[in-house]
Amino acid sequence: MAVVSAGVVLAGGQSSRMGTPKAALEWHGSTLLRRTAGIVARAANGPVVVVRAPGQDLPDLPKGTLVVEDPREGKGPVQGIAAGLTALIGQAETAFIASTDMPFLHPAFIRRMLRVLEQDQATDVALPFARGYKQPLAAAYRVSLAETAERLVKEDRLRPAFLFGQCQVETLDDDALRQDPVLAALDPDLDSVLNVNTPGDYEEARTRPAPEVTVQLFGTLAQSGAGSTRGPRLVRAATVGAAADAAGLVFDRHVTAALNGDQITRDGTTPLAAGDTVYFMSADAGG
Repeated sequence: MAVVSAGVVLAGGQSSRMGTPKAALEWHGSTLLRRTAGIVARAANGPVVVVRAPGQDLPDLPKGTLVVEDPREGKGPVQGIAAGLTALIGQAETAFIASTDMPFLHPAFIRRMLRVLEQDQATDVALPFARGYKQPLAAAYRVSLAETAERLVKEDRLRPAFLFGQCQVETLDDDALRQDPVLAALDPDLDSVLNVNTPGDYEEARTRPAPEVTVQLFGTLAQSGAGSTRGPRLVRAATVGAAADAAGLVFDRHVTAALNGDQITRDGTTPLAAGDTVYFMSADAGG
């Protein structure tokens, strides 16, 4: 039986460097928080929790996202980890934890980290050491660590290293991460771990093009005179809605999208990642 995995996204609060909450920053037609939560939701087979600062306003989130408040603002990432894992007790066994500011996060990276915990029950944390740094906010954790994380916060031991010192951690460097052939093909530079810490980081992220994805029309849509867009066709699109636009479609209630042939959505804000294939079909005619 497969391990039930979930996701935790730390929304953060007001950024002193950015001058505005990172969660609401725009990237290719979405917000950073909406994109990160949506990518995590695509890779996990359980719920997604967003941890926000007390009273923090959040942008739109994927349907079904659970929002919890960080009970002690300013306590750092271990407090957010504790809050997110606590919310998942009884709902999942493992969780991928991400910060909100990761516009290049790929589902293949998330699956790679979660798989470590699924394959080795003795490991509590799968920790990437990617692009020269440990990445505690792009890592997989056992939900059972919630109590330990909460205790460390009460003891004012707030660095992730304190948590790692009390559990079994498997660290994966760049080469170990790239042993996954899917990840190596779709995110060879491990851009999944890049985050947006400064205005310069954000401006650089905005200059990058949207992911390259394939679109293809099926059924009545392929016969409706869409011409060369009948597919398959490579386009640049960060969301399902943008992919529909590129295919010359109006993505409304009459159209359904299937991501990579299995994940069905009618939400145009669903995020896309490099290598995705989006199949569009008529909802009215069942494809």
